Amino acid sequence: MESKTRISLRSKTLGVLIQDARLAARLSAKDCATAIGISTSTYGSYEVGKKAPSLPELEALSMFFNIPISHFWGTEAISDDPSPVEEIDLARLVGVRQRLIGALLRQARQEAGFSMKALAKEAGLPKSRITAYELGERPIPVPELEVLLSVLEGNIEDFFDRSGPIGLWMMRQNAIMDFLDLPPELQEFVRQPVNRPYLELARNLSDFSAEKLRSVAEGILDITF
Repeated sequence: MESKTRISLRSKTLGVLIQDARLAARLSAKDCATAIGISTSTYGSYEVGKKAPSLPELEALSMFFNIPISHFWGTEAISDDPSPVEEIDLARLVGVRQRLIGALLRQARQEAGFSMKALAKEAGLPKSRITAYELGERPIPVPELEVLLSVLEGNIEDFFDRSGPIGLWMMRQNAIMDFLDLPPELQEFVRQPVNRPYLELARNLSDFSAEKLRSVAEGILDITF
């Protein structure tokens, strides 16, 4: 019962956040449904919280809305200043990611030492449904994936796309957010082309071991004095 309540509340919260992002991007429900390859009615059920999207669908929507995926784990409304998104076959990417998510879930279950039956019992979900999830035959709604991972002591972030088009886009978004978090004076320093050699030096030094950095520092002191 607790799992069902948690899933229901999470689905409704996701619905509000998805609708907020869509309205901010000035898109129609039909636009969003078409972009990720689902029916308008299914998309509508996501926004009202009757159903919940899978992680690949949520990733694709974040890219389509041009927002960080962290928005869907937040509590604040976002800016209504949209940016165009490059043309990518999001529906095809969602299908590929659905199958990969299933494989990752199966791997997480096996590494945690759970049988399919034991996981179904702990998560309060039918065994047949989890089987379909692992085989990639059925998309996993995010609230149910979160419940499954809580049982397996896994993290939802480990299931995010890292190397595909969406993953690379998400990395760029995070890089922009990290830059905007810098103090204004550091942002200005980074913007100046003349400072690029210093940034390259700092990046190279970041790969050094503590011992090697100490040696470099001692060499600089010797030159200085």
